[in-house]
Amino acid sequence: MYNSSLNQFLDIYNKSIDDSPKTALPQKDVDNIMTSLTYNVYRYVNRGLFEKDKITFLLMVCFKILITAKKNLIK
Repeated sequence: MYNSSLNQFLDIYNKSIDDSPKTALPQKDVDNIMTSLTYNVYRYVNRGLFEKDKITFLLMVCFKILITAKKNLIK
């Protein structure tokens, strides 16, 4: 039911790169961009969802963030 285009995602991606804090370390820059992108995609998608779907989407995003964080801690 919900659709998003590559151009929409690229706009959000470019905005995340522009808005993320810049650092001297490339890895920290990547982390900042990923954090900013996650937040911007969440806000963009959440804005267009029906109220009944917002909690489900929030849980899916939270679980994915936690799973990814756990994988990064194990390495």
